[in-house]
Amino acid sequence: MTTYDTIVIGAGMSGVTAARMLADAGEQVVVLEARERIGGRMSTDRAAGFPVDLGASWIHGIDGSPLWELVQTLGIPTIEYTVGSFQAGGRPIENFDGEGTPMDAASTTQWVDDVAAADRLLVDEIERSSPGDTYLDVAERALDRSGFAPERIDEIREFFRHRVEEQCGAWIGDLDAHGLDEDAIDGEEVIFPRGYDELPRRIATDLDIRLGHVVTRIARTDAGVTVSTEHGEFSARSAVVTVPLGVLKAGSIDFAPALPDAVAGPIERLGMGVFNKVFIQFPERFWREDSYVLRALGEAGEHWHSWYDVSAVSGLPTLLTFAAGPFGRRMQELPDEEIVADVLVALRALYGDAVAEPTAHWITRWGHDPFSNGSYSHLAVGSSHHDHDAAAGPVDGVLHFAGEATWGDEPATVGAAYYSGHRAAERILGHDVDLAAFVAGVRAREQSPTN
Repeated sequence: MTTYDTIVIGAGMSGVTAARMLADAGEQVVVLEARERIGGRMSTDRAAGFPVDLGASWIHGIDGSPLWELVQTLGIPTIEYTVGSFQAGGRPIENFDGEGTPMDAASTTQWVDDVAAADRLLVDEIERSSPGDTYLDVAERALDRSGFAPERIDEIREFFRHRVEEQCGAWIGDLDAHGLDEDAIDGEEVIFPRGYDELPRRIATDLDIRLGHVVTRIARTDAGVTVSTEHGEFSARSAVVTVPLGVLKAGSIDFAPALPDAVAGPIERLGMGVFNKVFIQFPERFWREDSYVLRALGEAGEHWHSWYDVSAVSGLPTLLTFAAGPFGRRMQELPDEEIVADVLVALRALYGDAVAEPTAHWITRWGHDPFSNGSYSHLAVGSSHHDHDAAAGPVDGVLHFAGEATWGDEPATVGAAYYSGHRAAERILGHDVDLAAFVAGVRAREQSPTN
């Protein structure tokens, strides 16, 4: 059994970041990855000849973002695609009312103003909320105060519910009243025409990564840690655990001794949502050339609510819609054909016969993935923002945790994974790791004649 300085468990964004920083500092590092690929929940399918990001897709806000600086330094191309994390207006959006009728300019303006007014009341209700209040509680109080007609309230209620599902993968009644407090977008948002998994794969260059190594047990010992897999045991002075929150909540890894409540408590309290993607490609476009989003409000959008035009990636007419929260859990039990047929019924209720039979589709089922057990974390009722950072540990000075669920400022993002990996590396090394130098090092390593 080889002894290492650090064992990193998981080769997603947080894992490869921590491993790269530790290796750059001279540590002997091994990365144990359960999957047969690098990237974790950054998963890109290129079988069709163009990339389809089945996992993470966006950088949500590039202003002041170290993640954006990394992308720029590595010369990774992006496409501006700003939707403001489910905004009501501000971009070309084709809105349909509760009966599936296209909304004219005046109706759209009224809708955007209604949401803005309801959101102001919602912020006030969140500030007044008590422990144990859900997002549903504060949303209903805000709508009660709005004075809007019942049909206008129904449309905003549906919008609030879908906004929570798209942001958190959870039902609005399962999310804490403060569950979207950190949901701020600074600057434009971008997507990746070459596939988002290019980023972790390039950071991982030359790292010792063992694919297909499912970790079953992590024991803390007098010498550090011993990690067990079906391929044998690995020993090190320290370990960084970057598996998704869903894996930790499922108890798939046995910790010996058991994790202390300071870490186990946050893991138990935080929620893991389900957010599945449905990409559908069509022989021709039936929506406007400049539209970012097609959106059905109220009853018309009860299930399939928003479709995002991602045609720029492949050059072919392609819409992306989501099945999240309880709806996402139900949909992932169905075969592809039934899911696509259900989406087409919803689209044809808006566009009629203009919606032709699809030429291709891609559907995810992250809730069934044993190496994630969901899509990303959220603030469940009974948890707090502090729980995200508390879940990072360390435990006994040797066991560290990283990943989007352990970063309280912007959980559920690739940025959170990146920054948490950086934090874990700094804690193990006992000194700061300059991000600019790290990024320059990744670039220099790629340009080395040995690579």
